[in-house]
Amino acid sequence: MIVGFVGLGAMGRPMAENVAAAGHALRVWGRRPASTAALADAGATVCATPREMASACDVVVSVVTNGEDVKAVALGDDGILAGLPAGAIHVDLSTIAPGIARELSAVYAQQGAEFLDAPVSGGSTGARAGTLAIMVGGDEDAFERARPVLEAMGKTIRRIGPSGAGQVAKACNQMIFVTAVQACAEALHLAEASGVDVARVRQALLGGSAWSRALDVWGDKMVTRDFSPGVESRLHHKDFRILMNEAMSTGVPLPIAAQVWQQLNAMMGSGFGRDDTSSLLRVLEQSRNTP
Repeated sequence: MIVGFVGLGAMGRPMAENVAAAGHALRVWGRRPASTAALADAGATVCATPREMASACDVVVSVVTNGEDVKAVALGDDGILAGLPAGAIHVDLSTIAPGIARELSAVYAQQGAEFLDAPVSGGSTGARAGTLAIMVGGDEDAFERARPVLEAMGKTIRRIGPSGAGQVAKACNQMIFVTAVQACAEALHLAEASGVDVARVRQALLGGSAWSRALDVWGDKMVTRDFSPGVESRLHHKDFRILMNEAMSTGVPLPIAAQVWQQLNAMMGSGFGRDDTSSLLRVLEQSRNTP
């Protein structure tokens, strides 16, 4: 297939490299020439606009920060939709509001093209390894046609339902995951405050029913006090904003998630937005150390 790629950062670039390694021809566009240089050296065609990039593609993949970014690159005279051939597919891997995904799907359908919302879980490690979990919303036939491209990037690929369903699944994923990170922070904070070796507590918990990937990976970052970002915490803050807005619009009470949302707000207010989400531990420590 001929595959276009927009968004060549820490997640997007290794995804694009995996798509090329699977035998697909790449066309790329980036706001900064430096972001496309390595892929150009590997044989990708660099295009001047998203419209030019999309014009020869079977599938276009985007992975950007938020819904407004997706709209900016998709719509307009030089956007993806303006160049996308009839029947071609735009697969958006970004985490955005379900309502925006549904809106874009409707606009694409009016032009005879397809839009799939396909947010991912697995971070930059999964992006490099090609083992991401991909949660897809949109037309089933379009999903099957895009599957070879998705399989180059992910290991667990599921169509959840119609447009927006992928984003709902991602919101549920983030709710469970970040809540687990908060629980790890509280447990290790309690252990430290009680004068107990936090590293030994974590090792003991990893052997019991408290085991989780959050405790394994993010708990280790807390114990070693390595707050360098795997994913910047500001992005989890953004994801929780989407989650809580969805809860508000559907009238669904999320009492535990709402409390974690406040901890994320405190984390952002403390200046930890560019650090790892394991910084939730530092928010607790600040509260304890306040006179």
